[in-house]
Amino acid sequence: MLRLSRAEISRNGGFVTAGGNLEMRGILAKILGNEGERLAARFLRQQGFKILARQYHTKLGEIDLICRDGVTIVFVEVKTRRSEAAGRPEEAITFAKQKQLTRVGLAFLKEHQLLECPARFDVVSIVWPADSRDPQIDHYRHAFSAVGEGQMFS
Repeated sequence: MLRLSRAEISRNGGFVTAGGNLEMRGILAKILGNEGERLAARFLRQQGFKILARQYHTKLGEIDLICRDGVTIVFVEVKTRRSEAAGRPEEAITFAKQKQLTRVGLAFLKEHQLLECPARFDVVSIVWPADSRDPQIDHYRHAFSAVGEGQMFS
């Protein structure tokens, strides 16, 4: 069980921070990521998207959100950060991550017999400072094309 002293945890605007404790930082990053995914799902629903799956897992990896936008299946990667100190959240989606998302997206389409449906990859970028109640949400439609061998949409 993880135990932290008061010196290791401080509260800022209702958000918990962990200082130098790496294990706690990982836990807090996961909590922030889950909150970001919930916020992104709500945001996308308000834009008319239907959420089909959240945290879709296969042995190949995970896709944060899978939605339907009209007739299009949309695979959404959500990146949430407290600040832009290390760059914009969407900049963390590397070519390798795009390749992994492509493979997982294809697996979803195959599993649900949706190979004939149009599909795309979107990114929702959230910057949510600890001292703010209002996060900045940016939605990038068609953020990247399917990549890798045997691409889905050639």
